[in-house]
Amino acid sequence: MKILGPPAAWAATVSTVDLDAVAFSEQWVGAWNAHDVELVLENFHNDVVFTSPVAAKLLPDTAGVVRGKRALRHYWTLALQRIPNLRFVVENVYQGIDTIAIAYRNQDDALVCEVLRFSGDVVIEGHGTYLVARRASNAVK
Repeated sequence: MKILGPPAAWAATVSTVDLDAVAFSEQWVGAWNAHDVELVLENFHNDVVFTSPVAAKLLPDTAGVVRGKRALRHYWTLALQRIPNLRFVVENVYQGIDTIAIAYRNQDDALVCEVLRFSGDVVIEGHGTYLVARRASNAVK
């Protein structure tokens, strides 16, 4: 079967994860802004793998790859201790086949994107990604 047309038309013809991405992002940001690691972790599989450059800085032995819910709890608890003013504001939410990407601004007004891969209704893989450069046309003049 050929799928023709603009990307919006493609999205309507592709099966996606059976999850309300906007509702998920609202729950996610609420849990983070409440500094409730257990509530954030409710949606994560016990064998989750999460990557982040922040994890690489806070837990150098991980090389930025955190494996398992227990290790992720440790990382996020440590991060909240080191960043007591942590606060997120969701800018955009994207949904793919088995992924949700949450673009947000953190407490430093930095643009961040968390990409979460699901199996059913639980996150099995996540990636914290950070803006490295902005296109010149987007820069504030």
